[in-house]
Amino acid sequence: MQLELSEQQFRYLLDLVYIGNWVMNSTRDGDRIEEYDELESHIFSYCQHHRMRALAERYRGSWVPSKAFSDGGIHEVIENYEDAVFFEILAEELALRDMDGQPMTRENYDRLNERMKQYLSEFDAHGTDHLTVDIPGDSFD
Repeated sequence: MQLELSEQQFRYLLDLVYIGNWVMNSTRDGDRIEEYDELESHIFSYCQHHRMRALAERYRGSWVPSKAFSDGGIHEVIENYEDAVFFEILAEELALRDMDGQPMTRENYDRLNERMKQYLSEFDAHGTDHLTVDIPGDSFD
């Protein structure tokens, strides 16, 4: 397979490959999906041929994203995504709870969506500062 990319497109591809592998493997501990690590290594090996040597380094015989790459802002992108997803899921779960756990249907979609917007507005303004969870028998005092 032959793939032709501009230098800028290749640079964007590095970001996408890194983020994709992060999603697939970052929470797997010792059970990583090696095929994704291998593909990431293969793609990052091309940095040596595309004036991007600083973005990849050898580690235990494989090409990996360098510290310069991983410290270059990619984790801020991942964190922004994680925050957005966290608040979206939390808003949906709370809205469903408020509707007595009814699954989303065409009939209640607008009501559910409106409730989610209320939660998202609260989260935009205050984050989780106003959330409380009562845990029976648990005290932090």
